[in-house]
Amino acid sequence: MTKNNLAVSRTFGSVGVAMVTPFHPDGSLDVDSAVKLAVKLVGDGADTILLSGTTGESPTTHQPEKNELVKEVKSALGDRALVMAGAGSNDTAHAIRIAQGSAEAGADRLLVVAPYYNRPSQEGVYQHIIAVAESTDLPVMIYDIPGRTGVKLELDTLKRLAQHPRIKAVKDSTGDVAAGFIKMAETGLEYYSGDDDLNFAWLAHGASGVISVAGHVISSRLRALVQEVDAGDLPAARKEAFSQRSIIRAIMGTGQGAVMAKEALKLTGVLESATLRLPLVGASASQIAALADVLRAEGLIQA
Repeated sequence: MTKNNLAVSRTFGSVGVAMVTPFHPDGSLDVDSAVKLAVKLVGDGADTILLSGTTGESPTTHQPEKNELVKEVKSALGDRALVMAGAGSNDTAHAIRIAQGSAEAGADRLLVVAPYYNRPSQEGVYQHIIAVAESTDLPVMIYDIPGRTGVKLELDTLKRLAQHPRIKAVKDSTGDVAAGFIKMAETGLEYYSGDDDLNFAWLAHGASGVISVAGHVISSRLRALVQEVDAGDLPAARKEAFSQRSIIRAIMGTGQGAVMAKEALKLTGVLESATLRLPLVGASASQIAALADVLRAEGLIQA
């Protein structure tokens, strides 16, 4: 693909959805619903499905569940879309086991987040990500989200990581597009928007694509956004991005994308249950009502 006459590499597709993990009302894993959801999202326009990311409640799903999700979703999707598996932990040995299990289950790509909570040095972050990248043959996307991890990936660290042949991309949730523009140029890594509010800004600055939570309900519109930017039609892309604001804010405005994405899927009839695992809890009645108003105004549920 080209963007403004510049080549754009897309090792991880262009419209990714950070998919929720469906649970039955009793909290057990609902694999059938996960498969149906992934198939629907790809039909709507996604070309990458991220499993067991933060939105997939990765901290409260266990490795056998993660492996089963990858196996069944990949079996259903085949070559129609990439399956990316989150391999996140603040225990490097644990992250390696997750990565290897995901690879054995059939994942196409890995997402590796900077270690969280224990706040290692930049050298510690580097060693962690390299160790996970070395543990399989899969291409790796780094996840930079300092608001959750407490650790910012410095430019020098990214430059070092970019030298590894399997480290190809960054999902950026720093909120700093200007800094990302420099990092893109100086590292040669593919960049993906990790903030739905900034999807247009990232794409206009040369990002390869988006990894979206709002994509649970607007994958087709994200596909249109990417295509308009690819075509160099920034006015149309800007208009499209502006039209997505109400849905993005309704889902992401609480800061709990997993919670509101599940409620949106339940309201639109895609999921039967919006069950979460503690410490996440369901949305309030007022939040659900406000979300329903937005979905209704957008024609996604009946008036």
